[in-house]
Order: sequence, then structure tokens, then C-alpha cells
Amino acid sequence: MKRIKVEKKLLSTNQQIAEENRRLFKEKGVAVFNLLSSPGSGKTSLIERTVSHLQGRLRTAVITGDLQTDRDAQRIARHRVSVKQITTGGACHLDASMVRKALPFFHIDELDLLLIENVGNLVCPAAYDLGEDAKVTIMSVPEGDDKPLKYPVMFRISEVLIINKVDLLPYTDFDLGQAIKYARQINPAIKVFETSCTTGAGLEDWLRWLEGRVNRLSGATKK
Repeated sequence: MKRIKVEKKLLSTNQQIAEENRRLFKEKGVAVFNLLSSPGSGKTSLIERTVSHLQGRLRTAVITGDLQTDRDAQRIARHRVSVKQITTGGACHLDASMVRKALPFFHIDELDLLLIENVGNLVCPAAYDLGEDAKVTIMSVPEGDDKPLKYPVMFRISEVLIINKVDLLPYTDFDLGQAIKYARQINPAIKVFETSCTTGAGLEDWLRWLEGRVNRLSGATKK
């Protein structure tokens, strides 16, 4: 019973801070997307391709979370984008408080888009609202097409699913149609993009959707 009470208190506190983050983002006209995946899905590569494309189009910043090292932040910073690394130590997810503490690093009044690269994990991050506008789950071809069935909560709460590394389809038994079917069994409304950061396949569709969504979310406030 004590464990349940503690967990409820932690999630309640997190939700309160997440709502404060959300109000701030809305006030400042910043669109925020929480990117989630298991390790090795190509999440950092996708962010690199995304921020590179958005240069001169949207004012973008990135928060990236890892248990150790700032390697992902170093990669993203090469694309001339403001990036803040959160090193969680042992925590397997970001929470709203961590995000709030990172915000002073940015000139938030000057942003259109904030991408949050969560810790690689398809379980714990699902329980923590960060104040984002939408969650984006990334799964990759080498992981197998049954990921939505194994981790249904993550797919249920996500607005977007990106199936990455589709250039590897000829070398695996991954069933693309089955993966999408499983995802839509869990979440019929989920938006699906099929991408490869190596060949560039499908990235244009993802970037067009993202840019349009950001303009809708942040445009009215910025005018």
C-alpha cells in the first residue's frame, strides 16, 4: 500500500508541474513534442535530420535525456541548434520537473518548436506527462513488428508512430503492414510515417506534417 501511495503522489506532483509547463509553452507559443522509443531506434538521427531541415524555417531547440554521457547533445549541437542534455543518472525517463529545470537554458520567447528526446525506454516514459503537445513514438525495423502489442500503453498515448530504418526491410522478416495493423489495433487514430534516416525515405512526409502542426500550434501566439 505504501508503494502505491508514493507512486500516486509522485505522478500527481509530476502532473501538476506538467500542466505548469504546458501553460508556459502555450503562453509563449512554443510547440512541444516528446519523442519516445527503445534504445537504438534512430531517435537521435531523426532529430538531426529534422533540425537540419528546419534551419531558417522554425526556431527550434532540443532537450535530450540519457542515463549517462552527453553524446547525443554533442551530435545535435553540430546542426547549430540550441540543445540541453539532461543526464538522469539512474532514472529511466524524463519527468516534468527535469524539463522545467532545463528551460532557463533557452530563450523560450524566441522559439517555435521544442523537441524532447526522452530516455530510450518504452515503459516508464509512458507514465510521465512533460507538458508536451503530443507524444511521438519511434520504432525501428530491427526491433520487430510486434512492438505495439508488447508495449501497448506507449502506442495508445502517442499521436504519431514513426517506423524507422525501413531501408533494412529487405534484410529482415519485419512485416510493415502487420506492424501498422498492430499499432492501429491499439490506437486507431495514430498517424504513421515510414522513414529512413540513411536514405531519406519518408522524411519529407514527416517534416511536412511536423511543420504544419507547429505552425498551427504556435502561429497564432507569435503573430
